[in-house]
Amino acid sequence: METYLRVTFSSEGIPPSEVAERLRTLGFKPTQGNYDFIYDWKRSVSLDDAMDLSVQLTSALKGARVLFESETV
Repeated sequence: METYLRVTFSSEGIPPSEVAERLRTLGFKPTQGNYDFIYDWKRSVSLDDAMDLSVQLTSALKGARVLFESETV
C-alpha cells in the first residue's frame, strides 16, 4: 500500500524545502504528478495505521502553516 500526500504551501509558512525535509524524516519521498509526496508501506495497512501516520504528519508539520491532504490506497 501507499500513502499519497498533497501539500498546499503558504507565503506565511516555512520554505517548501524545510517541509520536504520534515516529510523525509517520516519516510515520505518527493514525487511528480497529482501528488507531492509518497509513502510506501511495503505491506497492507489498517485504517489505524493510516490514522497513526496522519497524527505523525500533523505533529511534523505543526507550525509550518501548510495544509495537507493524504490518500492511502
